[in-house]
Amino acid sequence: MNQLPTKDQILAWLADNPGAGAKRDIAKAFGIKGAAKIELKRMLRELSEEGQIARRPRRSYTLDNKLPPVAVLQILRPDSQGDLWARALEWEGEGPEPVILVIPKAGDAALGEGDRLLARLTEVEGEGYGYEARPIRKIGVAQHRIVGIFRKSAEGGRIVPIDKGDQKEWLIAAGATLEARDGELVEAEQAGPKTRLGLPRARVIERLGDPTAPRAVSLIAIHQHNIPDDFPDEVVAEADAAVPAGFDGREDLTELPFVTIDPADARDRDDACLVTYDDDPANPDGLILWVAIADVAHYVRPGSALDREARKRGNSTYFPDRVVPMLPDRLSGDLCSLHEHVNRAVLAVRMKLDADGTKLSHRFTRGIIRSRGSLEYAQVQEAHEGRPDAKTAPLLEEVIAPIYDAYAALSRARARRQPLELDLPERQIVISEEGKVASVRFKERLDAHRLIEEFMVLANVAAAEELEKLRRPLLYRVHEEPSPDKLEALREVAQASGFTLPKGQVLRTSQLNYLLDQAEGSEFDELINMSTLRTMTQAYYAPQNLGHFGLALRSYAHFTSPIRRYSDLVVHRALILGHHWGKDGLSPQEIEVLEETAKHISETERRSMAAERDTTDRYLAAYLSDRVGSEFSGRISGVQKFGAFVRLDETGADGLIPIREIGREFFHYDREAQQLIGADTGMVVGVGLRVLVRLKEAVPVTGGLELELLEIEGAAMPGPGKGGKKPFRRGRKLAAVKARERGVARKVKRTRK
Repeated sequence: MNQLPTKDQILAWLADNPGAGAKRDIAKAFGIKGAAKIELKRMLRELSEEGQIARRPRRSYTLDNKLPPVAVLQILRPDSQGDLWARALEWEGEGPEPVILVIPKAGDAALGEGDRLLARLTEVEGEGYGYEARPIRKIGVAQHRIVGIFRKSAEGGRIVPIDKGDQKEWLIAAGATLEARDGELVEAEQAGPKTRLGLPRARVIERLGDPTAPRAVSLIAIHQHNIPDDFPDEVVAEADAAVPAGFDGREDLTELPFVTIDPADARDRDDACLVTYDDDPANPDGLILWVAIADVAHYVRPGSALDREARKRGNSTYFPDRVVPMLPDRLSGDLCSLHEHVNRAVLAVRMKLDADGTKLSHRFTRGIIRSRGSLEYAQVQEAHEGRPDAKTAPLLEEVIAPIYDAYAALSRARARRQPLELDLPERQIVISEEGKVASVRFKERLDAHRLIEEFMVLANVAAAEELEKLRRPLLYRVHEEPSPDKLEALREVAQASGFTLPKGQVLRTSQLNYLLDQAEGSEFDELINMSTLRTMTQAYYAPQNLGHFGLALRSYAHFTSPIRRYSDLVVHRALILGHHWGKDGLSPQEIEVLEETAKHISETERRSMAAERDTTDRYLAAYLSDRVGSEFSGRISGVQKFGAFVRLDETGADGLIPIREIGREFFHYDREAQQLIGADTGMVVGVGLRVLVRLKEAVPVTGGLELELLEIEGAAMPGPGKGGKKPFRRGRKLAAVKARERGVARKVKRTRK
């Protein structure tokens, strides 16, 4: 056996070679060959479990999620203090991306949002960020786009950006206005390089109309986030030319009583289900669960115009007043929608369950179904509770009752599996015919919702397992476990609230559920749920199977929504390829770029989420604009050095209490503890605290809400003249010292563990 290095030697080598880190790199550096590589793998695993190194998704290791000394960065927007921040494009670690402060020299070129640069990084401690970056050189300039309100002037005009984070107006020359009217919503792009002095220049490239018109709110998000909205003519032509699939090469499932169960306002129906009782005497009280999914792959062939457009969009985007679909309506609303009483092509899975909800076996098929009814969640729940209507009464015994029996069995299986059981209400914005917000309410969660979710999860598991058995490539839905730092922060929140978070060498969702159970019904219920959610990493797509932590599943893929998610279409094609069901399966070209596809659709998913969130913020700001001056109760949902974010109880809207509105003393920002600490009084403003606020300003165009803090945990804030003088700088230093002491204590605590 070769001479193995010590753990300290491996750590030293990783520190000197941050750009490397793959196991083969380490083996080569230390001359490790043959069977000794097994021992090296064990050492690396131990170092990872000890928290001294972190494993990246691409099977390489790095020193506890460290960045290399030189990295490519992308500039983010400046904050309200004028500080310039960036993200590392090559970050592959676990947990959140490190925060990087860019410190340009006096002679460096001006940097703007979206610009890329090569920079030298220095790790820092005791600050609200992880690295300082000194620019080496710029790597091209991004084409910056702006959506905002045009203000006409004699020299042309200006654009007031609708983005809350964009502080500067943009100058528009007289010949670059596109004849936009004063007060009109426009989209513009940067014209020429930025300069250090004066306002940046832009030119109008599209007039978007009246910003107060119905549907303008979602239109703003579509343009701001560059979401493709209009389908090219060739895409529409391909969709319009499609004809319904026939029975050739398909299993006839039309005699089975499938139904669809969707929201009342469903825009597409891509899944149907059916449950029957198993007559196999070897499976007493067993059930047969069918899940049938629209066969989108039959209509959207690899390499076609439809396929290219669907991949570009990645997914459908849903707004309160409209949907931007991944596929044209001829498919999403017609041929691929499982409407009642018409034949529709599907990929279906038949799953055999025992009485306790364990899946004993499954079988996939390509077939034709004929839905017995397009049902709604509330309608099905009413029928189950003994109040059927004319549509559900004939289906109650044969269809609805077995569905709930299957749900009861799967609930028992879920209780054994222990997926993460977060309880966070979901908002629903109701839009009137005039395009205004009619009401804001929280969606009711029924067993009818939960049973469909359980059915779909099981079908997704079956799809992943089937493709693994067939040895076919696929896109997994990956959710990695929280980083040790985030978990430690959650443990501190739990301890401060009087609860405990169990420890273990391997983190399990059952440990987090134990914490959530302790908090349930207490005054800290919302805080613990919110803090647990913040601890989670974001799920993404990958060709490699890294498991799904939140669902507590070893293998998971998205199979059930190919109308609205490109990932599901890829999985359908992989099943078609694996079962030799036709020539519309996964192509060699698609397999070759599967990694790029996974990264792209993960990004489009995040883009849609941001657009949907921004639209919700704007609608809520419009809804609350008539109530400026009113008081609202809420809870602090986030803390930054420039203020505290509050989620209002009544609407779920998020507003900002600027630092100037919190108190008349200096506040030190403790990023790790998510707190602002008063230098004189020691007052703590932290995540989860109950507050009473007054709405000072609501700006529908940006979605911004500015709040004034009146009470915190029932204690009134001192008014003008009551808070004393502005503290001396020594107060600032004292607060900083105390915060550093808390940070050191946390690090020592972790080290001792």
